[in-house]
Amino acid sequence: MQAPAPLRRPFSAFRSMLTSEAGGGLVLMASAVLALVVANSPLAERYFAVLQTKVGGLSVLHWINDALMALFFLLVGLEIKREMLDGRLRTWPDRILPGLAALGGMAAPALVYVAVNRHSPETLRGWAIPAATDIAFALGILALLGSRVPVSLKVFLTALAILDDLGAVLIIALFYTADLSLPMLGGAAATLAVLYGLNRAGISRLAPYLVLGAVLWVFVLKSGVHATVAGVLLALTIPLRLSIGRPDDPTSPLHRLEHALHPWSAYLILPIFGFANAGVSLAGFTPAMLLDPVTLGVTLGLVVGKQLGVFGFVFAAVKLGLAQRPAGAGWMQVYGVSLLCGIGFTMSLFIGLLAFADAPDLEAETKVGVLAGSIVCMAAGALVLLVAPRRRVGAPKTRSVEVA
Repeated sequence: MQAPAPLRRPFSAFRSMLTSEAGGGLVLMASAVLALVVANSPLAERYFAVLQTKVGGLSVLHWINDALMALFFLLVGLEIKREMLDGRLRTWPDRILPGLAALGGMAAPALVYVAVNRHSPETLRGWAIPAATDIAFALGILALLGSRVPVSLKVFLTALAILDDLGAVLIIALFYTADLSLPMLGGAAATLAVLYGLNRAGISRLAPYLVLGAVLWVFVLKSGVHATVAGVLLALTIPLRLSIGRPDDPTSPLHRLEHALHPWSAYLILPIFGFANAGVSLAGFTPAMLLDPVTLGVTLGLVVGKQLGVFGFVFAAVKLGLAQRPAGAGWMQVYGVSLLCGIGFTMSLFIGLLAFADAPDLEAETKVGVLAGSIVCMAAGALVLLVAPRRRVGAPKTRSVEVA
């Protein structure tokens, strides 16, 4: 009698990141380059005018950054919930190394930025800009390098970025809010309570969650908390059936929504965001502008702070016996990935827009700093990984994190 085929875990957006998200990263790169070209071409005036065009009371740029990006944050929230409850981050041993790396990778860049801007109270508000990592860009680079990078490092980078995204969401919610409206916050809380009730009642149809999610977005938009936080809050209420000695149910509402959103996020939402926000006019630009406090702080935060924070915390964790180095990866390869963590494009630009919403000049400095720092980290990380010696993978020394 033929043995039954082994059970496999269903396709998920997190695991597909190692391939499809990398492809989305390449599209995101192309959209950023196109934005820079258009913003410095005869089409520049029309490009900026379209972004400021009012539609339904909000500008096109506002719709992109508050509405479209809420869907991106919904996907981020789904990934965080899934991996924390039933994925590669479901146990504390699984979380230690990427968790410490994410902590160092957020704290060190912020400290570098503060050090550069300590005498400029006006610009200190941007301290969190270099603290974020753009997973799409970083995995896009790893995809181009192919087999030169161990799969364990790709998994490590993805887990790190998910925890980094969680930190960024908390930063946005806690530090980048406008004047709060208690009635709107009350409406958001009531809507969230209903969503939680649907979850506890075992409702598995997605339609009620999505309709109430739209209501939640409106309340959060008008509450003073940034509207994208609604996406994460909605994600936390979407039901997920956990695996109990078997693969988790691919018909789970969280699975279905995650799979449906992923291609739209990777190939439409993020490229549109990149095209709308990466366009910065270089007219009158001089190298001296790279020394402006915001530009310098963001650039050094990404280039210096990220590698020090990520690599330093990983090295310390391994040497102290708190965790083990990713299987088959040498220290030079770990350092190369630490450099790639300095690619902060999407989330760094997003936080910059929140930090300096009323200061167009500082927004421009932010964009230059993010682009400069990300390009340096992209090139340096790729170069280190290209020249790093590859290690042979022996027998695994740690337990597998995959669910049987």
